[in-house]
Amino acid sequence: MKLSIKGLAITTAIIWGLAILTIGIANIVFPGYGINFLEVVGSIYPGYQPGTGFSSVIIGALYGAVDAAIGAAIFAWLYNLITK
Repeated sequence: MKLSIKGLAITTAIIWGLAILTIGIANIVFPGYGINFLEVVGSIYPGYQPGTGFSSVIIGALYGAVDAAIGAAIFAWLYNLITK
């Protein structure tokens, strides 16, 4: 069975981007919520600082989506290569 590289990349990008967006918005509404997770995300993605506003949350979600898409595409490509 082969994995769809495009399908896995898009799906993973949506899920990870929405996860960061959801936790980031929840942190703005309820200060302190998910701060440990957001600090880890902030240490990985440049330009994202937890608790600094909605524009920072959008930047973090976009970084996360791009990162997840690239990682999933590489994973699917390697999986397909190995299972030939």
